[in-house]
Amino acid sequence: MYGLMAVMGLLCSPLLLGPRTWARGCFAVYRRLVFGGLRALCGIRFEVRGAEHIPQGPALVASKHQSMFETLAFWHILPDPAIILKKELKYLPFFGWYAMKLKNVAVDRSAGASALKAMLRAARERAHEGRQVVIFPQGTRVKPGEAESYKPGVAGLYGAMDVPCVPVALNSGLYWPPSGFVRKPGTIIIEFLPPIPAGLPRARFMGELETRIETASMALLEPPQGNASA
Repeated sequence: MYGLMAVMGLLCSPLLLGPRTWARGCFAVYRRLVFGGLRALCGIRFEVRGAEHIPQGPALVASKHQSMFETLAFWHILPDPAIILKKELKYLPFFGWYAMKLKNVAVDRSAGASALKAMLRAARERAHEGRQVVIFPQGTRVKPGEAESYKPGVAGLYGAMDVPCVPVALNSGLYWPPSGFVRKPGTIIIEFLPPIPAGLPRARFMGELETRIETASMALLEPPQGNASA
């Protein structure tokens, strides 16, 4: 994955001078190769559940975060996502170049209220472009079964964007841990849950979001059985 990122990042770098669609095309090839490597080398596949809840237009997508897998997978599953990323990631070679060209949203966590305002402004712009804004409301990768509080930024986005919020549960950490290089064979499940309508009071929204994501994610901790698709 990392070697391919460097090689393709360099080979495709002239595309960064063109329209965003050029970089998206290169990134699509990269993802297919990475997911193919996951299947062939690590025995990891993925299955998408709740496809009827995948938004086709502007929406807020709030997902459990257990590994780097979903950072790539949402670009593979959603029509045109914009992912909320830590500002530090934009300075990484290759990854940062394409993350910014694809118009993801970088957030400076140390900047306080000004960072929140910038994030809300950028998110509204992406929604007006018809894109899906993806946020990991716990703010960091969390090991399967462990608890981490839900940060208020997701409530700010929900109120500012005035669009439905689609919760997402997953179990990627069972096979692609939050840290380290060990990968375990199995099927990662990404489950899109029924959307939460726009306009709910803040406290009710946060309670509903956390309950839905945590309940569904806990139910996915047992390795899935049966056939899978990727």
